[in-house]
Amino acid sequence: MQLARRPESCAIVIFGATGDLTRRKLIPALYSLAYRNLLPHHFAILGVAHTAQTSATFVATMKKAVKQHARDPFRQDVWDLLSEGMRYVETEFGNEDGNDRVAEALEEVDAEHGTAGNRLYYLAVPPKTFTDSVTEIGERRHREGWVRLIVEKPFGHDLASACALNDLLHHWFREDEIFRIDHYLGKETVQNMLALRFANGIFEPVWNRQFIDHVQITVAEAMGIEGRAGFYEPAGAIRDVFQNHLLQLLALTAMEPPIDFTADAVRTEKVKVLKSMHTPGPKSVVRGQYGAGFVEGLEVPSYREEDGVSPDSLTETYIAAKLYVDNWRWADTPFYVRAGKRLGRRETTIAIQFKQAPHPPFEAIAGDDLRPNVLLIQVQPDEGVSLAIGAKVPGAGMTIRTVHMDFLYGGSFRTQLPEAYERLILDCLLGDAALFTSEDEVEEQWKLVDSIVGGWARDRTNFPNYASGSPGPKAADDLIRRDARSWRRH
Repeated sequence: MQLARRPESCAIVIFGATGDLTRRKLIPALYSLAYRNLLPHHFAILGVAHTAQTSATFVATMKKAVKQHARDPFRQDVWDLLSEGMRYVETEFGNEDGNDRVAEALEEVDAEHGTAGNRLYYLAVPPKTFTDSVTEIGERRHREGWVRLIVEKPFGHDLASACALNDLLHHWFREDEIFRIDHYLGKETVQNMLALRFANGIFEPVWNRQFIDHVQITVAEAMGIEGRAGFYEPAGAIRDVFQNHLLQLLALTAMEPPIDFTADAVRTEKVKVLKSMHTPGPKSVVRGQYGAGFVEGLEVPSYREEDGVSPDSLTETYIAAKLYVDNWRWADTPFYVRAGKRLGRRETTIAIQFKQAPHPPFEAIAGDDLRPNVLLIQVQPDEGVSLAIGAKVPGAGMTIRTVHMDFLYGGSFRTQLPEAYERLILDCLLGDAALFTSEDEVEEQWKLVDSIVGGWARDRTNFPNYASGSPGPKAADDLIRRDARSWRRH
């Protein structure tokens, strides 16, 4: 019988504990882990933020958050187990007195809850406070027990800032103690890409340029910036989604088989993919910004009309690109990627389109009803895998039509999928960094982004150039149509 590993006793310290991420994702994820008895036997949660409140108020607020956002039903016994070691410390980051209070609270936690000096620090804070938080943790790290640090994106603003942040982290921590989180890598369907390729003998032999015509990766969102103009204006779609989510999905799709599924083996193969990518030319990248329109029947404003956005902003809310991985497996096979806000619907997919059969004898009678085989990995919202194949229509004559062989997680496993943060927090507690981004990956991703952004400095695209609720700018359709291909429609 295979038994799940139980994490070692530790204290979980959340910097930015009053923020939206903690309320909507982190505490509900910890509750779900407690619900399944996956947390350490001895643990405590210490919330740290600048909001003035008591530990009792913090616990009551998190209880409401669990009832509202956790995927599991609320059980008082589970909550009692989780909240027993939960407390709150008010401090401004970098404040000496506040830092002393955090250190004292952790010593009390060790004594009362047996957390053995082990620390998991989660930086759910704005990037501008990273330096103070990391320095404080590094200077006061406990002499006994292990220390692990989860860093949320954005990890830098460009290559130079990412390298500077890595230097700061490595001044205080080893690389195996640093966990750069990208929640997309915690999604079950993204992880299923590895199982799909490497656990099935029918896919890997055809997973190359000889059989695959092209790959499309889409990260589409129906929502706008949701009041996050302060973050989004300097970031845009290229830093918010392309630099991390899109390139990580591409690396997982294109990587070579790792020797095993340890962190070093998986991350090494992803880095090879990122190093093999060359900078796309100006004609191979399209950017866009949404205008006013209708999404799901509701009228929505343009990006420039959002609160906090400059009326002449040139920040992109959409990006599409044709990328190449220059190695033996993928040479001359295009990867079309796109990401955008205020599109027709929310969808994240990876579509592997295979080449047409070289001589279909029924081509004349099949017509447009017979399309190329496509393996579609649906990451969200309806997690699953679909394979499009040609089949004969019942009846007289040879009439061919495309049909789909579908696998849906909900139907096959009869269970809710775990939230990405559940898996990632548990992996960090276990010290498994396979689903976290390495230093080399981050820097290779920023090299590509910097080269694209540098080309935009000379490009004065007229914004807005696509209506909210539409599939995106016309130039994105032209990008793929020049190769006699077309985007999958949402």
